[in-house]
Amino acid sequence: MNSLKTGMFVMPVHDPTKSLAQCFDEDLELAVRCDELGYNDFWVGEHHSSTYENIVSPEIFLGKVLGVTKDIRIGPAPVCLAYHNPVHVANRLAFLDHLSHGRLNVCFGPGAVPTDLEAFNVAPPEIGRRVAEAIDCIMEIWTSEPPYRFQGEFTDFELADHIDLEMGIGGLHKPLQQPLPPIYVPSISRASKGLEIAAGKGFNFISHHMIHADVLKDQWITYQRGAASEGLTPTPDNWAVSRNIFVGETDDEARQFAREGSLGKCIEYILELTRRTAPNGVGLWKPRPEMADDEVNLDYFMDEIIIAGSPETVAKQLIELRTEVGEFGNIVLVAHDFDNREKWLRSVELFATEVLPTVNESI
Repeated sequence: MNSLKTGMFVMPVHDPTKSLAQCFDEDLELAVRCDELGYNDFWVGEHHSSTYENIVSPEIFLGKVLGVTKDIRIGPAPVCLAYHNPVHVANRLAFLDHLSHGRLNVCFGPGAVPTDLEAFNVAPPEIGRRVAEAIDCIMEIWTSEPPYRFQGEFTDFELADHIDLEMGIGGLHKPLQQPLPPIYVPSISRASKGLEIAAGKGFNFISHHMIHADVLKDQWITYQRGAASEGLTPTPDNWAVSRNIFVGETDDEARQFAREGSLGKCIEYILELTRRTAPNGVGLWKPRPEMADDEVNLDYFMDEIIIAGSPETVAKQLIELRTEVGEFGNIVLVAHDFDNREKWLRSVELFATEVLPTVNESI
């Protein structure tokens, strides 16, 4: 059995009173520290109209990360395909794979911020179809030779009339990693048909950081079913689980800091955002339909979802989680605003030097 890998996910969620430059500098400092400590992956989200989640182009940000790190793999998480021309996405990600010398992971997904959808003139009922079609178009470009022809509901793309291979025009970039870079999709719900389809294509998946262990277990079963339908055998490397984790010197100190600091505030912010904008409100986060809305609160997340404690406690809870839900191969920590820079950097260090070795020894 391979050891458990680890990553860091920068949504980001920042204090909107900070300057943008300070937010980005802190995220870059985190990337450098993760690289020094041997984290495997560094993921960055995409949001266009949020003062809290304020990185509008993960690819540009990750281009700078490449220049200040040595080994850590990078990945946009996700590329919000509903907002972009898939030909442009295919080209810029292939380019980034070469620029990174093959350190690129890719995560394809939808957008969720209502004002982002409005800005790009995307109707919510179209999102799933747009994402699926864009993935098909990108795969066509990355796995075929010119001429290219793709006709869909949202993309009508043809590159055929002016190809001159002798002059080197008409071919689009393919990624450096062959046949493809590692491709992931995000997963947030039970019994997802989209996850089954992704599994059948051989894509990996990342489970959302706010979902209950019961939902995680169901996602792994769903993924295995989708993979088997296409004759594929999934391994732990196909599954990354993201979690809000804070490692402190003692359990009491860690839990108090997680609850009262930027981690707890982030959970409450997302709860309020989904309460206002999601079709089913906070029902999105319920492990059981009969759970009352007012029970979906920070107390619930501290008790059931967030992992905070001493290195020994965090390691124990991670081992128990993996035993309960299935053998995920990567644990992705969620980054939070540096309301206390020293404590957060110490947590990142303790996880790498004390928690992960204990977990891997048990594996």
